[in-house]
Amino acid sequence: QVQLVESGGGLVQPGGSLRLSCSASGFTFSSYYMSWVRQDPGKGPEWVSAISTGGGSTRYANSVKGRFTTSRDTAKNTLYLQMNSLKPEDTALYYCARSSDGTGSWGQGTQVTVSS
Repeated sequence: QVQLVESGGGLVQPGGSLRLSCSASGFTFSSYYMSWVRQDPGKGPEWVSAISTGGGSTRYANSVKGRFTTSRDTAKNTLYLQMNSLKPEDTALYYCARSSDGTGSWGQGTQVTVSS
C-alpha cells in the first residue's frame, strides 16, 4: 500500500532554514507527480509546491515562491522541500502527497514551527 513518511520538521527562528524529506514506498515513485501541502490548525490545507515525475518541472504557491525549493531523488524514492527565509506564517504541519495538487494519499506530516 502507499506509504509516505515525512520528516525534518522542527522549531526554527524567523529567517532560518529547514529541509523536509518524504520517504515514499508502495508505488512506483518515479511515475507520479508529487506535491507538498501544509495545514495550520483551524485552517484549510494550503498547496505549497509540486514537482514533475522527472523533477525537471516545479511549481510553487506565491506565498513560498523564491524561498522554497522542491526536489526529488528517484533512486532513494524521496521527495524534498528546502525551506529558506522562513517566516512565522510558514508555521504548519507539512505533508507530502502523491499528486500534483495535494490531493490523494498524505503521510502523517511533520511539524514546522517558526518562532523567536
